[in-house]
Amino acid sequence: MEQFNVTGMSCAACQTRVEKAVSALPGVKSCAVSLLTNSMGVEGDVPADEIIQAVENAGYGASLKASKAGGQGKASSKAAYSDSLKDTETPKMKKRLVASVILLIPLMYVSMGHMLWKWPLPAFLDGNHVAMGLYELLISALVMVINQKFFVSGFKGLLHKAPNMDTLIALGATAAFGYSVFALFAMTGAVVEADKEQIMYYMNQFYFESAATILTLITVGKMLEAKSKGETTNALKALMKLAPETAVILADGKEETVAVEDVKVGDLFVVRPGDKIPVDGVVTQGQSAVNEAALTGESLPVEKEAGDKVTSATINTSGYMVCRATRVGEDTTLSEIIRMVSDAAATKAPIAKIADKVSGIFVPAVIAIAIVTLVAWLLAGQTFGYAIARAVSVLVISCPCALGLATPVAIMVGNGIGAKSGILFKTSASLEEAGRTKIIALDKTGTITTGLMKVTDLVEADGIKKSELLAAAYSLESKSEHPVSKAIVEYGKENGVEVLESSDFEVVPGKGLKACIKGKVIYGGNAKYIDENAKTDISSIKNTLDELSSQGKTPVLFASEDKLLGIIAVADTVKDDSPSAINQLKNMGLRVVMLTGDNEKTARAIGNLAGVDEVIASVKPDGKEAVIRELMNHGKVAMVGDGINDAPALTSADLGIAIGAGTDVAIDAADVVLMKNSLMDVAAAIRISRATLRNIHENLFWAFFYNVIGIPLAAGCYVAAFGWTLNPMFGAAAMGLSSFCVVTNALRLNLVKVYDARKDKSVKNPSKGKENTMKITVKGMMCGHCEAHVKKALEAIDGITGATASHEQNLVTIETSKDVDEALIKAAVEEAGYEYAGIC
Repeated sequence: MEQFNVTGMSCAACQTRVEKAVSALPGVKSCAVSLLTNSMGVEGDVPADEIIQAVENAGYGASLKASKAGGQGKASSKAAYSDSLKDTETPKMKKRLVASVILLIPLMYVSMGHMLWKWPLPAFLDGNHVAMGLYELLISALVMVINQKFFVSGFKGLLHKAPNMDTLIALGATAAFGYSVFALFAMTGAVVEADKEQIMYYMNQFYFESAATILTLITVGKMLEAKSKGETTNALKALMKLAPETAVILADGKEETVAVEDVKVGDLFVVRPGDKIPVDGVVTQGQSAVNEAALTGESLPVEKEAGDKVTSATINTSGYMVCRATRVGEDTTLSEIIRMVSDAAATKAPIAKIADKVSGIFVPAVIAIAIVTLVAWLLAGQTFGYAIARAVSVLVISCPCALGLATPVAIMVGNGIGAKSGILFKTSASLEEAGRTKIIALDKTGTITTGLMKVTDLVEADGIKKSELLAAAYSLESKSEHPVSKAIVEYGKENGVEVLESSDFEVVPGKGLKACIKGKVIYGGNAKYIDENAKTDISSIKNTLDELSSQGKTPVLFASEDKLLGIIAVADTVKDDSPSAINQLKNMGLRVVMLTGDNEKTARAIGNLAGVDEVIASVKPDGKEAVIRELMNHGKVAMVGDGINDAPALTSADLGIAIGAGTDVAIDAADVVLMKNSLMDVAAAIRISRATLRNIHENLFWAFFYNVIGIPLAAGCYVAAFGWTLNPMFGAAAMGLSSFCVVTNALRLNLVKVYDARKDKSVKNPSKGKENTMKITVKGMMCGHCEAHVKKALEAIDGITGATASHEQNLVTIETSKDVDEALIKAAVEEAGYEYAGIC
């Protein structure tokens, strides 16, 4: 995605205009403009200068973000995003506001204080109504000059046939000022004729103070809005401040302090206690504990030693370390996070389309309503002054900004909350989709479980000591790189077992190992391998093997040439927080499904420990994608995984979530990246999304409600029924505050506690609570067509809501909404031409 800065936008209508202009260019795949950050993201094969030209032709300014422009290099990424978020308008608006208020006070003293409350006037004005009119004209004209930006932008938009919020302000202020000038000239004629009644009539028709007050109040509102908008990007600004400015590198054995931009891949850098790590690297010397809370939200420091990876912007809390730089500049983890959060802000959430459609026609519609209001009151017999006041009120109370900001401000705050917790949403759409998820599909290994094999049980054979079993197993397995072997070796080291010399080591893939230890051949492997090679009877431990297998453990048998030594069971253990996280997901109304390539028995054991709703076992990597597509028939599916084999499923799902920062392939394929290796963050991501969606709905309701109520009030629609009218000045105040209210409401999202499950509200899930799952064995299926045939036959039965068939396993998983007679299932399978072999 190419990123641009856009200048000159004042409201949602401007945003829509720029999007349409750029989207019309041949080769542009997508264009998203953010009014919040004044940025634009464009995907497609179009030269940057053509995009900039299109924006300029639409009446606005554009430039490439610094990291892409001028060949400034990778290290300029931080500066690029910082510049795009820098608030340059608020200081200018403060100066305009101060100057406007200084002029507005004496203007209001004469126009309101004297006319309404008879406050005393200077001698040169007292009784001189023409002088009073000229006084008001001059001061209001100065206020208009000070706030000329509204007029330049507003009339420029009108000339480009793209009227915006500034157009409404400019037309309103110009109409009030223009009519007042007309009244002043008309009053001079009355003065000449000494017609006191007409003089006072025209004196009451002055709206100079309205023109000046409108501009001043709008400036107040815009300044409050800008300040609040700045707070919505605080999380991103905080990320940018994390990286240190300098690094201490080792060059020819000497330490040298250099700018972090000058660190190159391969450089050795020194990190002392209390220092921030400047770039990503690998520890080559020393050990320490590193606080990674800034990037992952994890409060506990992580132990680091030689060979471990360290990440930029994290803090070394204790020891001295020397590290080798592996990723620098724009390639560091911090830079990628900043880019990811910023890119998300530059994309458009699907829910924003409603506001976009309205914004595209909003300003022209308001101008039309103002003209109709003017004409209608004139036809109703009202004075021109009354009619123009109603029309001006319509123009200045209407607020397209509230519509344009309703979605992006909430998205930005939601992204910021996620970033603080190590939860990164790549796009606005992914932030929205997370909250609409109905089904969570979890990969087992590395997601629900630790992904690391550990020894869980030691069972010695009769007459064998534990030390004898462990010594033989440790010595045999120490020469293998298999994950099961590593678990046994690690266990041996922890228990201080000594490695015995071995020879004639041999690996039998998929079965086991053998070697000669102390003159005896020792075997280690599965039951079949031991039974075939060792001269020993294993029937006595058959029940133990079955029991360990039923618990999801992998039993490894060890035997010498003539006797059984025992069993060591290993297992990929469930993470400590996985059951709690899965329970939270279920309490949120989500159906939790575990996918794994393990056999049915092992998978069931892990699934039961974790507490998932459904287990789908013996699924190959390409099969995961097919399962995801099937699950998508029952609602929006989020796939959570961490490995290369999960990439196809992550891409196919409605939402892909890469956990524990996963592999590069998984991260690229995912829509959401979780920096920590915990399922708790999946629940947290959904809470953030739901809270953000709720906030967007509140903002959109306010924006529509405000305009729907405010415009008729300004037009005078309630005069006949309630006698309500609206002074243009109050309309301007309301317009200025409406956007401020929307932004302030979005900031309430910062109060959301993403890990607090007590306030979780279960979203209705049609598949939860109504469906039961059963598995049947069907023989005779040979291919995907057979699977489809069986699926169609079963789903035709009343009460069966879904069926997933596997010809490789001769297995069909059936989902039912009520009890279904097994005889009906059997008849349907046999009628389809296959053999029904019973319920599993």
